[in-house]
Amino acid sequence: MQAEPKKSQVGSLVGEEYEVEIGPVAHGGHCIARTDAGQVLFVRHTLPGERVVARVTEGEEGDRFLRADAVEIRSASKDRIEAPCPFAGPGRCGGCDWQHAKPGAQRRMKGEVIAEQLQRLAGLTPEDVGWDGTVMPAEGDKLPAGQVPQWRTRVQYAVDADGHAGLRRHRSHEVEPIDHCMIAAEGVSELGIEKRDWTGMASVEAIAATGSQDRQVILTPRPGARLPIVELDKPVSVMRIGEKDGGTHRVHGRPFVRERADGRTYRVGNGGFWQVHPKAADTLVTAVMQGLLPRKGEMALDLYCGVGLFAGALADRLGEKGAVLGIESGKRAVEDARHNLADFDRVRIEQGKVETVLPRTGITEVDLVVLDPPRAGAGRKTVEHLASLGARRIAYVACDPAALARDLGYFRDGGYRVRTLRAFDLFPMTHHVECVAILEPVAKGS
Repeated sequence: MQAEPKKSQVGSLVGEEYEVEIGPVAHGGHCIARTDAGQVLFVRHTLPGERVVARVTEGEEGDRFLRADAVEIRSASKDRIEAPCPFAGPGRCGGCDWQHAKPGAQRRMKGEVIAEQLQRLAGLTPEDVGWDGTVMPAEGDKLPAGQVPQWRTRVQYAVDADGHAGLRRHRSHEVEPIDHCMIAAEGVSELGIEKRDWTGMASVEAIAATGSQDRQVILTPRPGARLPIVELDKPVSVMRIGEKDGGTHRVHGRPFVRERADGRTYRVGNGGFWQVHPKAADTLVTAVMQGLLPRKGEMALDLYCGVGLFAGALADRLGEKGAVLGIESGKRAVEDARHNLADFDRVRIEQGKVETVLPRTGITEVDLVVLDPPRAGAGRKTVEHLASLGARRIAYVACDPAALARDLGYFRDGGYRVRTLRAFDLFPMTHHVECVAILEPVAKGS
């Protein structure tokens, strides 16, 4: 081991080792450290306050930062535990970031990341957004250290050259063969994907619906490969990804699964988007509706509406004289949303990108807005348009703290302030976290 790389080595620093003190957690499932020369290290498999030997996994001389794994723990944090998963650790499965951290520490670190992103990207403190700094576990997830919630209802397995199903290593196309994923929901595990030979497949996605007994696998064949006969431990429908068109095609059974939330059943087709944690949909609908407090007869927008989860919840509460417009870019998701909400006369779903469709609607004012954008966020242009519509409340559902912080800054510029922010740990063992921010117009003269 050495404090600095050998002078004779030029270029790549991969494999170099540094003994470092670990600083704060950062967005992305790692912590920050510095070499003696001041170069920044993003170190995985460690915790704040530890002293570790960090081995570089990516980076060259002169780079702004290097990526590294903690391969030896010289001084451990009190929050460290033995990783319950046998496939976790440096160079192994990349699906989880915090197997080595106590559950409470995971939530605390996620809260620190949210606070840091709000401050750095929007100049907002927890007090500014009405947040007490806590990240709430989902119902049933508050388990002792060493126990892992089985929450992942959708798992995409990669398949290696020998036909073994596994998971990708961190920032790699290499496959880590596994015999069981600890965070997979029981409905996924009971299919027995890991026990089967998947020769010729590039990936196998397994879906276990929360609101029904529906199970589905989606196969992506390697070029020229034939589909296998799928015989699993439980009945499933089978879909495949087309080699030429990239579309999802039915092989056997229903082309959709049925999910349930807020007292309604939702059809989700072709592997379309639905919250992965079994408690997530209800948790988020409750947070959004408690924040918006919909009134009978109001007009609402549901942007990036998917299969209509929030649009349905809004329509239920706005009554016969209320109206909801949903906008979604995915063609199959729009078909599903229209099917799911067909019993509401005053719900309309439009297909297209929000930034394109919303200006075309001619809508100049609304009462309520829900937006649940993809990881990149909504962006300045869309936020400016929304701020011009004068909604009395806006609910922003965010899966990325950085995108949330940027967009909240744009909303502030447009005359909106955050009334409350709530954070939920809907992705235990990973660095991901879900937030719901409720915004309202800044009072005139304030």
